[in-house]
Amino acid sequence: MIVPGVPRRTLARDARVSGVGLFTAAPAHCAIRPAEPGSGVLLRRIDAPDARPFPALRASLSDRPVHPAFRAIDPRCTTLGPPDAPDAAVATVEHLLSSLAGLGVTDALVEVRGPELPILDGSAAPFVRAILDAGLRDAGPPPAPITLRAPVVVEAGGAAIVAEPADAFSASYSLDYGPGAPIPPQRAAWSGDPAAYTEQIAPARTFCLRAEAEAMRAVGLFAHLTPRDMLVIDASGPIDNTLRFPDEPARHKLLDLIGDLALLGRPLLARVRAERSGHALTHRLTAAILEAAI
Repeated sequence: MIVPGVPRRTLARDARVSGVGLFTAAPAHCAIRPAEPGSGVLLRRIDAPDARPFPALRASLSDRPVHPAFRAIDPRCTTLGPPDAPDAAVATVEHLLSSLAGLGVTDALVEVRGPELPILDGSAAPFVRAILDAGLRDAGPPPAPITLRAPVVVEAGGAAIVAEPADAFSASYSLDYGPGAPIPPQRAAWSGDPAAYTEQIAPARTFCLRAEAEAMRAVGLFAHLTPRDMLVIDASGPIDNTLRFPDEPARHKLLDLIGDLALLGRPLLARVRAERSGHALTHRLTAAILEAAI
């Protein structure tokens, strides 16, 4: 959860989701289970030796590359794991964490079989449907929020994220690939309402430009996918696919931002504005917020 003032919440019963990993192409299965109030969101690799639960917090960020290509470039996903057990890491957790945060779930145990969570249709909607089908129940008073005395800013390579003190949570993402890019400049925003998240943010899918997809394939990624499986965009628009929203790319970037902000582990009283940023910069922002928090 990242929205202040909402009671703790967990699932009423287990939710299950299965598929394949985006980067590994490995079978991926997860069970999202109810958890005790105050336990937070926990992950556990049930197929790893001596697996034990670890918190879905910034302190659990792992630099273990989910694919050899990511030894040389910034990660294209968020990977978490216990520091002393790298083989128990779980990659591509951002869509599930975004779903839990968007629905206001504070406490859950996620048991994973495989090195990566399933990519499904590239959005958070399948996770949201599974969680809502399982049902939700309140689990205690609201957690204490994180508050800020002054704006927190992180920047890199023309990208920036600003978290400003505020009386309520809000987040926005501005996407801009520059003049003549296949995707026009666009912006998406969310103020914490679960229904708005479910209808307007969760269905937005992972995307990339055609040039990015071709470069990724050249280093061995995405061989198991086609543009019908993942949103690939060139100068003529989506290839063998159709946008769900005119601004679907910005909405998906916002979806990822919400998932990575959930690594704070507590609600956030701030207005967060992201411009052209990715996972690595949001990871830096969470560290800076935790350092600056009152």
